[in-house]
Amino acid sequence: MCIVLGMDRLLSDMEERDTLTWIDKIPFSRPKKNISRDFSDGVMVAEIVKHYFPRIVDVHNYITSCNTQQKRSNWKLINKKVFSKLDFYVSEDMVEKIVSSTPCVILPVLFFLKEKIENKLAQATRTQHYSRNQENLFSDVEIQQAEAGIVAQLAKMKITEPTVKPQQLMFFPEMSLLTLRQVILEKELQIQELQDILKILQVKVNKLEELVQLKDKRIEHLTSLPEVYKTKLLLPG
Repeated sequence: MCIVLGMDRLLSDMEERDTLTWIDKIPFSRPKKNISRDFSDGVMVAEIVKHYFPRIVDVHNYITSCNTQQKRSNWKLINKKVFSKLDFYVSEDMVEKIVSSTPCVILPVLFFLKEKIENKLAQATRTQHYSRNQENLFSDVEIQQAEAGIVAQLAKMKITEPTVKPQQLMFFPEMSLLTLRQVILEKELQIQELQDILKILQVKVNKLEELVQLKDKRIEHLTSLPEVYKTKLLLPG
């Protein structure tokens, strides 16, 4: 059992095994031989964080070395550039023990780093889940606004009665050319008015189909939300 130096904390056998198992899952740039020496220069520690948070670590900044001064430099940079973003810190006393490959020092540090990383990943997952819920809520508001817009457009689409009532007319050979032209003109006006009405009706049909699609989409959004949101957003009757 390793003592966590600088902290009143012991690692249990299970915690040690879990930490070693966790480390084994990381694709390091070099093979592990002796954990105290392998992690003493900080490079493989940077690679651990890089594996989970690629954007906050540039492993090229950390130089593999057996030189104590270079090891200190690596750890100083990790504390400043990487651990600070994880709310994590390794004290100077602990760093001195790590760079000296002191047994039973690095494993507890890795254990607490593991906890910190797992907590950050869980927090990120919760944030993403919340963001998706907010997007669904925002989408629902947008859909309702689109529905209201279509309903308003439909309300403005007034269909007026034809000004000329269809009549059954009889044609006689003795009808004058002027009268015949008058009849044909009336028929053309009727056709034009009916075509205009047909166009408006077709637009209404298209708008109603769009409204049905929006309502289906809103139902899909609402059913995908957690129960706490469903109680706040009720489908209109």
